[in-house]
Amino acid sequence: MSCDKALLKKISEVVDRYIRPSLDADGGDLEIVSLEGNALCVRLHGACSGCPRAGETLRYGVEATLRRLVSKDIFVIPVE
Repeated sequence: MSCDKALLKKISEVVDRYIRPSLDADGGDLEIVSLEGNALCVRLHGACSGCPRAGETLRYGVEATLRRLVSKDIFVIPVE
């Protein structure tokens, strides 16, 4: 597994500062499972894990924020 530790640190900082507070406000959370290249595997927890709009949250919330603030090449993959 290839993991850029500097990229992962920046992703974690953006998640903690910009993404996690929004998820927490809705009773959910996000776990970073792994990073391989530009593929970020994440797991939703709490209310977000069973939400019918979880896919939209990941694409238009999480992925869009990471692309804007970290790298335009990042893509998010949900895992169970």
